[in-house]
Amino acid sequence: MSQSGNLQEAVRGLDNPQLIMLLSNSGQFEDHVKKLEELYPRIPSIGCIGMSYDTKVVEKGVSVVAFYDVYAAANVLEEVSVMPVKYIERLEQDVRQINGSGNDTICIDFCSGNDACVLTTIHSVLKHRGISLVGGTGDAGKVSANGKVYQDAVAYTIVKNKSGRVKAYKENIYRQMGNHRFIASKTDKANYVIGKLNSMPAKQVYQDILHVSEQQIPTQTFKNPFGKINGSETCIISIKEVTGSALTCFRQVNDSDVLIMLELGDYKAIVKETVQTIKRDFPRISAVFSVNCLFRYLLFTDNHYMQEYLQEMGTLGNHAGLVGYGEHYNNQFVNQSMSCVVFE
Repeated sequence: MSQSGNLQEAVRGLDNPQLIMLLSNSGQFEDHVKKLEELYPRIPSIGCIGMSYDTKVVEKGVSVVAFYDVYAAANVLEEVSVMPVKYIERLEQDVRQINGSGNDTICIDFCSGNDACVLTTIHSVLKHRGISLVGGTGDAGKVSANGKVYQDAVAYTIVKNKSGRVKAYKENIYRQMGNHRFIASKTDKANYVIGKLNSMPAKQVYQDILHVSEQQIPTQTFKNPFGKINGSETCIISIKEVTGSALTCFRQVNDSDVLIMLELGDYKAIVKETVQTIKRDFPRISAVFSVNCLFRYLLFTDNHYMQEYLQEMGTLGNHAGLVGYGEHYNNQFVNQSMSCVVFE
């Protein structure tokens, strides 16, 4: 990593990697993509714009995550806002080439938007081999793959661990608050708007339950997001802003969706529990790559916990990751969560 955005400094000592991930800043992204390709031609690579971390956070610089002892392919699905499925053959070919299974292979993706549709598309290919996915949304609507910058696209890599298993995890630090259940209506799917909850204006419902002012709503969501029940899973939905009497969110809500109110749990204990679970599953760990939501980063930073969090995750071994604008876990697009992949 380089806090100042010096790519040469970030890649010092990096020889013959089999896969590279670039996490850069908006001002230098294109330049970094080009330079990285010159330094490591023909090495599969994906990249996006965003903050990153290992034992420290890089807010505006650059980080490079390199993989060894893996088989990897990297590529991109374009036109994700319109029809990502148009490029599905690329993914099918890469999955065939890597020839992995759910036990030893992971898909990692960096997306520029329309995440739910993108994940459904990718999952349609991965599910046949039981391959999991971990990823996130980058900033500024740009991603890179193999030395080229793309807009309106998802960059992905299929990574097969040569020396053991891989497994994806998702961490949720929220739990249901009370017995509040809402039926969403008057939604605007394209703009992620919830107009009404139980036939009442969504803003008013949220304010009445939590006794907060309109101005407090965009930060109150750190403690009280919505949850959408999806089988046995709860997908977290963050509030972005107030729009008249409605609430605009960071992911899509549809008419008739059942939502619940969530509250922040004992996140320090939950993180410890996640780390313990991973250690039980994997006595020998070579690396962990994670995606943490920007809102988790802000929450942890506000509570002076971010550094302690990175130390806790660091007890697993080599740990690096991206601060994303939405997290991907298999075919789910979630907010305010952490998803990660562990390599044996």
